[in-house]
Amino acid sequence: MDQMDRTGWKVSRLAERPEARERMLAMPDSWPAFTTEDLMGNAHYTRISAEFPEYVQFAEDEHGEIVAHAHSVPFALAAEGRGALPARGWDEVLGWAFSDLRRGVRPDTVSAISVVVAPHAQGRGLSARMLSAMRDNARALGFSEVVAPVRPSAKHLEPRTPIDEYAHRVRADGLPHDPWLRVHARAGATVDSVAPASMTVAGSLQQWRGWTGLPFDTAGDVEVPGALVPVRCEPERGYAVYVEPNVWMRHRVR
Repeated sequence: MDQMDRTGWKVSRLAERPEARERMLAMPDSWPAFTTEDLMGNAHYTRISAEFPEYVQFAEDEHGEIVAHAHSVPFALAAEGRGALPARGWDEVLGWAFSDLRRGVRPDTVSAISVVVAPHAQGRGLSARMLSAMRDNARALGFSEVVAPVRPSAKHLEPRTPIDEYAHRVRADGLPHDPWLRVHARAGATVDSVAPASMTVAGSLQQWRGWTGLPFDTAGDVEVPGALVPVRCEPERGYAVYVEPNVWMRHRVR
């Protein structure tokens, strides 16, 4: 996979362009600061491009600048004790993938982990292009399904709406209300389930103040810009915890 499409983006697989790894990882993104403090993500995310480079794609513009990348991982969904997509979504599937790799378990499914577009390149359809590249790559590697613990892109605008209600909200045309869920649906995905504890970020009050610029001095739920649900603040105990829900979507790719 190394092709220029009609938009002028060249999409490559990292396994075939390993020299691009550092440039790819250095690409700017627009994630809220606190989302990068998930311990499972910190432990495993950069390992994907090192240990699963055949599951990583990146896009370059006409000047050779990397403007997007997509990470996925293979894992054994049918392994004993699994079968259903996990309630601990993103965190759990990362753990499963690297556990399977270490133990030599043969994978049967690919999970999306991220599709990231550089801020200056957003709004031009690159996220859909990278999702398509991920699906095509999984098919080429012999898989029949891609699953995705999707972070709904507009859920942060209504953090107190229950995720089950939000995940199943549709427009008049039957497509999901949420823009990123809609991109997946247009690619053929269906909603499987909600992952209520897909990512967990816990930290001291001082850390949360640094990540968000908010005081974090009142007990209870704190609405944080970019957060899909409120952050639980416990001043008497000196910490706050964010438990992010995602939506599992399934893509048949063959």
